[in-house]
Amino acid sequence: MTLPVADAWFEAKRIDADTTLIIEPHIHVLEQANMFLVEGSKRDMILDTGMGVIPFKPYLDTLRRDPDKEIICVSSHTHIDHIGAVHEFDTRLVHPAEAKEMAQPSGLNTLFRRDMPERLLQTFLDAGYPPIGETLIEALPFQGYDPESYRLTGAPATGLLNHGDTVDLGNHIYDVLHLPGHSPGGIGLFETSTGVLFAADAIYDGPLIYEGPGMSVEDYRATFDLLKSLPITIVHGGHDPSFDRARMLEIIAHYEALWDAA
Repeated sequence: MTLPVADAWFEAKRIDADTTLIIEPHIHVLEQANMFLVEGSKRDMILDTGMGVIPFKPYLDTLRRDPDKEIICVSSHTHIDHIGAVHEFDTRLVHPAEAKEMAQPSGLNTLFRRDMPERLLQTFLDAGYPPIGETLIEALPFQGYDPESYRLTGAPATGLLNHGDTVDLGNHIYDVLHLPGHSPGGIGLFETSTGVLFAADAIYDGPLIYEGPGMSVEDYRATFDLLKSLPITIVHGGHDPSFDRARMLEIIAHYEALWDAA
C-alpha cells in the first residue's frame, strides 16, 4: 500500500463569528465527520473530535482566539469518527447511554477495510456511500506513519448530558436534545435564540445510516418528529454541508417515505 503524504491533516473554515468547522479531508467520506469549535464568552466548546489519527488539540488551539480559555468537549455520540481525540480534553461530556462506550470503545477500531465486517460494509454501500479502499485514510498524516498503529483510545466521561440539560458558553447557551435513531445516546445542541441546531448524525445532508448495531428506525421517527416541532433555522450536521429548515424537512420527508414503503 502506497499513500501520499498530506500537506495538512486538518482543514478549518469559520462559518460565523464564533463557530469554526473542522474536518479531516484525507479520511474516506464515510468517516469524515464535522467537528465544530464554538468560542464563547465564558468558555469554548468542541463538538466531536474526529478519528484521532494524529493529536487534535494542538491544532485546535491554533484556531482559538484565546487558547488558554477553558474548553469543554461534547461528544454527540461514540462512533469512531466522533470520539477519536476525546482523551485529549479535560472536560468530556456525553449522554449517559453512551458513557460506557466512550470510556471503553468496543465498536469499529481500525483504519483497514479488511477488519470491518462484510455486513457493515454492505450497509454503507446500500446507503449510497462509495466503496472503501484498503484503508479509511487516503493519505498519510506524515512520512512514516503506520496505519497499523492506529487505536481508538476513548476516555471516561467527566460529566453527563441528558435531554433538557444546557451547555452554557456564556453568550451561547445550548439546549441538549436526545436524538436517538442513529445511536442510542445521540444528542444535538439547539440554541433557541438563533434557531441553530448542531444535529450530529441525527440528520445531515448525505446518506443517513439507520440500520446497524444500536440503530432504530422507530427512534429515528421520534427524533424527526421532535426536529419538525422546533423553530430550527439552520442545521449543522455531523457530516456534509450545513442546510436550512426547508432542506431539513425535505430530508425528513424522504426517509419517512422510504420507511413507510418498506
